[in-house]
Amino acid sequence: MQAPSPPHPRRQTLVAAWLFVLSVLVFLMIVIGGATRLTESGLSIVEWKLVSGTIPPLNEADWQALFAEYRNSPQYRQINAGMSLEDFKGIFWLEFIHRLWGRMLGFAFVPPFAFFWWRGWLDRALLGRLALALILGAGQGVLGWLMVKSGLVNDPRVSHYRLAAHLGLGIAIYGYLFWLACSVSRVAGGGGGSAVVFGRARFLAALVFLTALSGALVAGLRAGMAYNTFPLMGGRLIPDDYLAYGATLANFFDNIAAVQFNHRVLATVTAAAAVLFGLNIRRIPAGSRLRVAVAVVPIAGLIQYGLGVATLLLQVPVSLGVLHQGMAVLLLTAVLWAACLARPGA
Repeated sequence: MQAPSPPHPRRQTLVAAWLFVLSVLVFLMIVIGGATRLTESGLSIVEWKLVSGTIPPLNEADWQALFAEYRNSPQYRQINAGMSLEDFKGIFWLEFIHRLWGRMLGFAFVPPFAFFWWRGWLDRALLGRLALALILGAGQGVLGWLMVKSGLVNDPRVSHYRLAAHLGLGIAIYGYLFWLACSVSRVAGGGGGSAVVFGRARFLAALVFLTALSGALVAGLRAGMAYNTFPLMGGRLIPDDYLAYGATLANFFDNIAAVQFNHRVLATVTAAAAVLFGLNIRRIPAGSRLRVAVAVVPIAGLIQYGLGVATLLLQVPVSLGVLHQGMAVLLLTAVLWAACLARPGA
């Protein structure tokens, strides 16, 4: 292994490009995960096989063996009893692709990371940050399996807590890699730098992330299938059963009415904050990349809000649900891009 080399523009560009590609792959992983959840495909594979699990069924005997394992699962017995082999294949492939994509991410990360490290292209700080990304990625795989295991029990529903943790960590990894890519590519501060815009962007990014976590609780409890009106819930602004479990902590995380209402409030606050963030454009000189980035944020925020309302009113069709989850990440991307450009002293 060579000692770290002084910063070199071409090398930095290659490392940044790799990080941007990783960010795209993680984004697609989140989208595929959303489709897997919405089609209830996640429990179709009842075992975790690190190596042999990368090989799909190759013949009829393989399919029959996998289908036999699934027929012994609580989801089949309680929800999908009588499902045909062809229907099973439909949910199997989504979960298989989701798991395979995770393994592919590992291959997309480890060999280039090892090469850049060996060539001395990574300084000590970046090396440590990338090592952390690797640890988070491995932890995400473990957390994903723990989430699946929570649904392989008498109640074939994955824990909404584990689902929220799994999605939250996936979004955090995406944001972390995207931020590293921006920093390495020397984009940081490329908008001229603005401490005010930078601070507000960080606050908005945290708000977007928190709203996404609350959305994961909605998804895990299937709370989007209830109260399919807007802005009222059961004819009231605050639903009658908002405190059905009492004024307890569990009420705000386990009560469908409370979880959906809280997500509505957070989504509204986030959309309003995104629109207000767009007012920062008055502080930025015309022609600046930062000006464009700031202008995109309220547009993305309003699109995401509209998608959320439409998803609710239409009782969570798969296509809209996936689009809504993906748009949450794109909104976060817009905010992080603005923050990166505004970062002072970069």
